[in-house]
Amino acid sequence: MSQMKTNGTQTRSFGQRMNALWEYANPVKFMALSGKVLPWVIALCALTLIPGLIWGFFFTPEAANFGNSVKIIYVHVPSATMAINIWVMMLITSLIWLIRRHHVSALAAKAAALIGMTMTLIALITGAVWGQPMWGTYWAWDPRLTSFLILFLFYLGYMALWAAIENPDTAADLTSVLCVVGSVFALLSRYAVNFWNQGLHQGASLSMDKEEHVSNVYWQPLVLAIIGFGLLFVTLLLIRTRTEVRRRRLHALMARERMMDA
Repeated sequence: MSQMKTNGTQTRSFGQRMNALWEYANPVKFMALSGKVLPWVIALCALTLIPGLIWGFFFTPEAANFGNSVKIIYVHVPSATMAINIWVMMLITSLIWLIRRHHVSALAAKAAALIGMTMTLIALITGAVWGQPMWGTYWAWDPRLTSFLILFLFYLGYMALWAAIENPDTAADLTSVLCVVGSVFALLSRYAVNFWNQGLHQGASLSMDKEEHVSNVYWQPLVLAIIGFGLLFVTLLLIRTRTEVRRRRLHALMARERMMDA
């Protein structure tokens, strides 16, 4: 009996914790919490991103085979990493919307799309800059490059779909489905090198295998830059989601006024 009571108590406490977590999907609570968290995230972003980029660009040596061009990894790798992970975040929040109908999750996915599209564009441009001296061409139909280009087009399509549909709930439904479909290409962008042995693109710069990832002299500032890019994303996401919540409130007030005038 005591074991059953203990299990029941643990189940209730887990359920209570989950309910407490879902409470922050409430726009009022989200705005209150994000307003408190945002200054700290901005500070942490500045303390990681700026030193990481300065360390990488100005205090690392030239690579034997690549010269100074190797330093583009401090922008290319973090932006490519965030481009994929932002879409994964959008997938999770989209599924939350489809299952639980929490408006903040849909608005967070919408807010993340522009950031993800920008990160993907930066990754494509820096990849082209890297590719020209390394491969002799700015672009090749490499599996990872191609899937990354398709991911960029999915970001554009996602934002266009939000803009094209007037009803926000319908837009959230359709963009969530699009996000699920686009996740295939996010997965391919991450693992294309593993799926296909052919291709110009090298493997991951960061790996648990010390023989595969870059030398520590480049690896350490690269990790700091990736953390900084991640915190930059969180900063921009909170700002843009807060803006989307305010915009939704404004539209609701305007619709109410139109109904009262009618």
